[in-house]
Amino acid sequence: MKIYGLIGYPLSHSFSATFFSEYFFREGILNTRYELFPIEKINDLVPLITNTKDLLGLSVTIPYKKAILPLLTFIDPIAQKVGAVNTIKILREDKISLHGFNTDIYGFEESLKPLLKKTHNKALILGTGGASRAVAYVLKKLGIEFSLVSRSNHDSPQTYSYQELNSDIIAQHHLIINTTPAGMFPHIDEMPDIPYHWLTKNHLLYDLIYNPAETIFLKKGIEKSCTVSNGMEMLMLQALKAWQIWNDE
Repeated sequence: MKIYGLIGYPLSHSFSATFFSEYFFREGILNTRYELFPIEKINDLVPLITNTKDLLGLSVTIPYKKAILPLLTFIDPIAQKVGAVNTIKILREDKISLHGFNTDIYGFEESLKPLLKKTHNKALILGTGGASRAVAYVLKKLGIEFSLVSRSNHDSPQTYSYQELNSDIIAQHHLIINTTPAGMFPHIDEMPDIPYHWLTKNHLLYDLIYNPAETIFLKKGIEKSCTVSNGMEMLMLQALKAWQIWNDE
């Protein structure tokens, strides 16, 4: 039996197990399963891998995409540059080694590009966690200027606080990407604290959350005739990329 899975905490929001179970069935992949491993602290990873002998690969979600880095044997250069890992390949040879990659980059880029218009040349990234780093990498690659939006104090001129967002800033940034867990199941009544009343039909709102499919963040955008997208396509694309990495000889 080959085992793959997802680490993070909590994992009640995740569709990953369902996605992979359906994928395995559809593709006729036998003796393989995908499990959820909700670990409360990152140091629980080592005993999990040691005690689960058939575990060959892991996806990584909130809040461990940055915290995982010191535990890895090898980090792919792009993931190293981004500073976040969401995919681990587990090699069990003479000793266990953990190789880290970032497939969020691929999933986000490929799902975003078809939505972009010429006016989407400046972006606000809501959040400064591991997922935001992959988003920033892609925007830089695509030549889209961006600023981060954070709840905490900041020194960087490239970062705003939510309280600083005004009509001019919203008008200048037609692409707004939520990388925070605000609105994710089961906390579906939450939303990023941005001034939604200044949104227009020229804005594109992209939410990395896929459960629920329509967060309040996206509903507020729809009310203002924005183009909106959730993170389901990104999830599927990054998951298939992870599967390719796990099975690449």
